[in-house]
Amino acid sequence: MATPEVSSNDQPQTLDIDPGMLVERLDTWLDGAIRLLPNIVVAVIVFLLFMVLASVARRLVVRQGVRRSRENLGEVLGGFLKWTTLVIGFMLSATIVMPTLHPGDLIAGLGVSSIAIGFAFKDILQNWLAGLLILLRQPFNINDQIEINGYEGTVERIETRATIIRTYDGQNVVMPNSDIYTNAVLVKTAHAKRRSQYDIGIGYGDDMDKACELIREALAGVDEIQAEPAPEAFTWDLAASWVTIRARWWTDSRRADVVRVRAQAVRAIKQALDAAHIDMPYETRVALWHDQTEAGEGDRSAQREGWPVDPERPTEPRWKAEARTHADRDRAPQPRADD
Repeated sequence: MATPEVSSNDQPQTLDIDPGMLVERLDTWLDGAIRLLPNIVVAVIVFLLFMVLASVARRLVVRQGVRRSRENLGEVLGGFLKWTTLVIGFMLSATIVMPTLHPGDLIAGLGVSSIAIGFAFKDILQNWLAGLLILLRQPFNINDQIEINGYEGTVERIETRATIIRTYDGQNVVMPNSDIYTNAVLVKTAHAKRRSQYDIGIGYGDDMDKACELIREALAGVDEIQAEPAPEAFTWDLAASWVTIRARWWTDSRRADVVRVRAQAVRAIKQALDAAHIDMPYETRVALWHDQTEAGEGDRSAQREGWPVDPERPTEPRWKAEARTHADRDRAPQPRADD
């Protein structure tokens, strides 16, 4: 086995300090720095120029976004353009300082490591791309009122990672952009008008046509209800204790308008039906005891089971039928003992 060469000045198993070697190494580094000093100065100037160019480019993009009322899109694209410009400036400055370094080598290195970076920042990149697509396609805008995943509120801003939604009770929902892009979103202010509806129950003995007309007139008298399309009222259902009438009307699509007008509409309908003496019954349930059922209970040929009463075969409560049977039996002549 070959043994390593040992300098004549190097003593085995001793700590040798050669000040001359240290000075020589520092002198070599200093000479190299002096030789690269012009390159370093040029590289710093180039990088500063790229920083100015990146800032100007970002401001121009943001200004265009503000001019077109798309501030969030301008912020996202401006930030992306700024950092892209800075990366290009850094790579160019690095090649000026080290001429042997080629940008292609840096790009190749980034290409190899981009797989690991992609896995590490998958969620961030996914949300960023989803936010960019939302800003480009504009399924909804800032100040729109939307509903998604059980949350409803006003869109405050769209950021690169998430969309901020302010709920009606003053809370903020930070919704990831990927969730918004991959789920159904209900945009409640997509159009200027929104239709609301409310169901009213009236008694079976009341006039349905008259009630519908009164409801339409009551809705037309509410100032904030749109005249076109006109309010509507339909006979909608035959429930257990009432006849259901469905009222429909149109208002501005903002949540505050919908809630305020709904309260006014319900109040107007109640007052109109009360004035016309139209009953709005409570839910009614009837409990029949064994002696309160009809006389034909248990007789399949006599039970009505929801069919109208046969005028030729009137029914009566069982207790009355049993009382009549006992009375007939008492009035019947009793047999004599000698018979």
